[in-house]
Amino acid sequence: MGKAIMVQGCTSSAGKSYLTAALCRALANEGLRVAPFKAQNMSNNAGVTPAGLEMGRAQLVQARAARVTPDVRMNPVLLKPEADTRSQVVLLGQVSREITELPWRERKAHLWPHVQVALHSLLAEFDVVVIEGAGSPAEVNLRGSDIVNMRVALEAQAGVLLAADIDRGGAFAHLLGTGTA
Repeated sequence: MGKAIMVQGCTSSAGKSYLTAALCRALANEGLRVAPFKAQNMSNNAGVTPAGLEMGRAQLVQARAARVTPDVRMNPVLLKPEADTRSQVVLLGQVSREITELPWRERKAHLWPHVQVALHSLLAEFDVVVIEGAGSPAEVNLRGSDIVNMRVALEAQAGVLLAADIDRGGAFAHLLGTGTA
């Protein structure tokens, strides 16, 4: 197994967070030192690390599954929706008013260096980093500004697992379309 493995999904709510947590626990049970990672999470379901910093609740759960202390490097960018067209940016556990005020597409250039530093620091510190993607890597409208799916997989040289939710219908079409995108 390589140093990083990534769980991507065909859609939002495909089960990526649960699969990531399960992989974290299974690898920790094998005696490996494991860290979860999600470059950017959009959620109002945030939690607080022991250091008093804010990060996505899913990554807090994944850290517990990995039996490690939650660390904001595991979720360097948290977007907290405030309205249909506005979200607050939490960068490394703290609100960044400067980046929050930027137009959505302009934020990525400011966020990517922080994602890279967080990812590489975890890769250097842990035996394995289990990375969770967001939404779907096949969303062509987001590809140019991607800081959470294939750009992260390539940066980490991670093997990628693709998840689909068969209960939603169209799972095989989702898998085929995402796998060829």
